[in-house]
Amino acid sequence: MAHQTPLHRNDFPVLMNVQTRWSDNDVYGHLNNTVHYKLFDTVLNLWLIENRLLDPAHSDVIALVVETGCTFFAELAYPQQIVAGMRTERIGRTSITYRFALFGKADQAAAQGYLTHVLVDRASRKPRAIPEPWAAALQTIQRLETKSGSDGTWAGDRIHDT
Repeated sequence: MAHQTPLHRNDFPVLMNVQTRWSDNDVYGHLNNTVHYKLFDTVLNLWLIENRLLDPAHSDVIALVVETGCTFFAELAYPQQIVAGMRTERIGRTSITYRFALFGKADQAAAQGYLTHVLVDRASRKPRAIPEPWAAALQTIQRLETKSGSDGTWAGDRIHDT
């Protein structure tokens, strides 16, 4: 497995503030590793809902997670305000791979990971092509180049609280 370098805040077009919770810490006094995945999922689904791409209870097309991964660089813990970064890295015919990072006070990621969704028909669970509204929105936050400190601008720049 290749060694990863922590990404920076400016590598992400979507940034959301997330407050840790009392129950997030484990017996070692830092965020349990499963919490990182929950934060990735929360940020992603909030973005999809806010952009009117997903209605979890009624959309004909839904997104199922088929692969995830995370690399840890520094501890995060309760009570701590975290900034979660998100972008798309790959948009296929029926699948999307997202990149995430969690930041404490530093501009370098304390943890970074990825998640791959496959879009499926809600009823049949068979893969569906990415609808045009999804593709257009996902392209606004797509970033293929991962070198930190780039001067790229983003159509989806923003930061807000979850």
